[in-house]
Amino acid sequence: MTEPLIELKGVSKSFGSNKVLDNVDLTIYRGEALGIIGPSGTGKSTILRVIAGLTALDSGDVFIKGVHREGLIEDGTDPLGIGMVFQQAALFDSLTVEENVGFSLYQYSKLRRSRIQELVHEKLEMVGLSEIGDRYPAELSGGMRKRVSFARAIMSNPDNPKSAPEVLLYDEPTAGLDPIASTVIEDLIRQLQCIQGSCNTYAIVTHQQSTIRRTADKVVFLYEGKVQWEGSVSEIDTTDDPLIRQFISGNVSGPIHIAG
Repeated sequence: MTEPLIELKGVSKSFGSNKVLDNVDLTIYRGEALGIIGPSGTGKSTILRVIAGLTALDSGDVFIKGVHREGLIEDGTDPLGIGMVFQQAALFDSLTVEENVGFSLYQYSKLRRSRIQELVHEKLEMVGLSEIGDRYPAELSGGMRKRVSFARAIMSNPDNPKSAPEVLLYDEPTAGLDPIASTVIEDLIRQLQCIQGSCNTYAIVTHQQSTIRRTADKVVFLYEGKVQWEGSVSEIDTTDDPLIRQFISGNVSGPIHIAG
């Protein structure tokens, strides 16, 4: 893994008086499965939104495939596609599953409706939901909604190869799911990394230990707006770092301040 796809250099971001990112450096390499962990409210989701070009920086720089990004994603075109799976799936309640997954193509492509439906069916089949295109989000379980959001994130326009995502960003993909549904989602994340040759790089924000251990290869620990530790998943169990030890054990005593 020698080619950096995404680089954050000296990135800072505040919301009012709350500084959630403080001079953060982060690099994601091609083929990497990166887990971003840390206590609640420490900027993990904000990092994903910065990478996706959805949140403006206060200071610092973002490089996508070595190209400096100016402004937000809407202000220009990145040299690679980035797909994002939001924490609550973020589906349109008034649209069917098929319309949700094919939304970007219906809105921005010139493809025939029948062709879009073929592509939607293909993506739903990849996430194990090939027969639910006519249902609405309210008719689905939490795990099914998450999988639909995965299908939407990997959708691309075959007439525009640059629209195919090379990087996927997962924000708490197993939050609120039971252990079995979580395992289904964790397996799917790894399967998509293999099936989708173009999007085999991803970053995942999670609190769940099973998700950390089953979906990540490398882990960064974010606390007080900074990357405090990074290492492989196996090093989580061997490091003497007091922040990691407290976080993984769930101990209320330690250097991590517990908001009261």
